[in-house]
Parts: sequence; C-alpha cells; structure tokens
Amino acid sequence: MTGGWATALTLLTLIVTTVACGRPPTADRAAPASAGNHLAHTSSFVTSTSRAAAVVWAVGDGGNGRHDAKAVASLIAASRFDRLLYVGDVYTYGTAEEYRSNYGTTYGPLARLTAPTPGDNEWPRRATGYDPYWARVHGRLTPAFYSFRVGDWKILSLNSELAHGPGSPQLRWLASEVRNPGTCRLAFWHRPRHSAGTVHGDQPDVAPLWNAVRGHAVIVLNGHEHDMQRLRPIDGITEIVSGAGGAPLYRLDPSDRRLAFGDDTHFGAVRLELTPGRARFAFVRVGGQVLDSGVVRCSPNAARR
Repeated sequence: MTGGWATALTLLTLIVTTVACGRPPTADRAAPASAGNHLAHTSSFVTSTSRAAAVVWAVGDGGNGRHDAKAVASLIAASRFDRLLYVGDVYTYGTAEEYRSNYGTTYGPLARLTAPTPGDNEWPRRATGYDPYWARVHGRLTPAFYSFRVGDWKILSLNSELAHGPGSPQLRWLASEVRNPGTCRLAFWHRPRHSAGTVHGDQPDVAPLWNAVRGHAVIVLNGHEHDMQRLRPIDGITEIVSGAGGAPLYRLDPSDRRLAFGDDTHFGAVRLELTPGRARFAFVRVGGQVLDSGVVRCSPNAARR
C-alpha cells in the first residue's frame, strides 16, 4: 500500500468512526441510528482459515511495552499458531503513540495474525488509536465487532464498550450470526460477565452479550482482570479470563466456588487447539509450564456463514 492510500485510509477511518460511534454508550443505550456499515464486517476484517486443526492463543491487558508483556508475547511467538485473540487494553489510554511504543514493541510483531477487541482503556480514544492502528494492520476499516472462522469454529469478536443492550445494532447483528443450530462458537470481549477477581469482579452490564450467545457458544474469553481464570460452566459456557498479558497482576478470590482454576502470580496466556467438535485449552505461564488444561466439546454448527 502506498503512502497516499495509507493516509487516505486512516483519514476515512477517523471520519467514519467519529460519525458512527459518537460517545461511548452504556449497555442499555442503542448505537446512533446513523451508525454506518463499518460497525461489522463479518467476513473480511480478519481472514478465516480452513485448517481442520488450528491453534489460537488469547491474551489481554499486556500492551504496556514492559518486560513481562514482551515475555508473554515471546511465549506465543515461539509456537506455531493460526490466530491471536487480543482481548483488550493498551496502556495507559490507547493513544496513537502508546500503540506505537507500548503495543507495537510487545504484541505488535504478531499483529497480522491478531483479531482484536477493544478494552475500556483505549475505547474512548479509538478514533486516533485503536481504529487506525488495526486499519493499517489489516488494510480495512476497523469494525466495532465482527466474526471469522477457524476451521469448523466460528469466532465472534464482540464489544463490551459499545452499546450492547436490547435493540442495539450489535445485538441485532449477533442474533443473525448465531441463528443457525450448533455450539462450535467462541465469543470474546473485554470485560467478563463472571469473574473471581477482586478488582473488577462480575460485570452485570455485559449480561446481554452473555445471554445472546447462551446456547449458541461453548467458550467465552475475556480480559480486564489481570490474572488467569477458568470458571466452571455457567449456562453451558466455559468462561476463560486471560488478562495476565503483562500489566501488574490482580488478586483472585480463591473462595469463589465458581472458580475451577485461577492463577494470580504468573504472567501467561491461554492456548486453544480448535478441532471439529472440541477445543483443547491450556493455560501456559511464561517459561512454558502448563498450569491448567482440559477439553470443551461442542455440537457442529449446522451451516457455515
């Protein structure tokens, strides 16, 4: 891409994003009626892969340019993988400069294989940080939410920082994405519905996203809490928090009975091998030690979309 086209793309991103998104809405406020088609590009933003067995890593809360974040990124880079799900937050505010100096020096080398979702830190400044950064990486306008396929699995990048209440464009789009029978779907967004963390804990406002994928997905991935968690299945969904990507760690509440696995002392990420009908997961700390692992099974989706 030439410099002229890159500049034009960035300017177009800023203009469309500003018009479409406006101020950050709450969960029960719909996005503006003027929201443009850039809100969701279901098949073009992140390229799908048809590999029957694919490796996907997920991590967030690590774009700070520091040693621990670089160690987690190196852990991921040392493996053969197909996609990285970055579940949000570039520090401190997700500005253009912080994307360059903090994210670019840690997870930046993996960007072309990365599917992002925005965190609460960078979303207010998305028009100058998040949106143009990912537009440059993928060569397309950055959607607020989107989907792609990894083999037989459908991956849904949802947005906990944009309107997600009843009647919102995001929920209407999501309903169409999960309308076919089957549960081999993985959804990810930044703030977890359920969490044993002691800093943020449960996030009730994202219940509409959770309810919309209930019965249609078997895994939900989040960040926001700076630790690693696997919750016992709730509504048939295994919720995984992978927020130990490099920012200072948060303490867990070990007495939370929903917690099947938790670690708040190591930096690391979760690795998933997606194959037809199942996902093998492993929480891996810096250094390569597996802290927790298992299998989540799903029913094949009735039709590809």
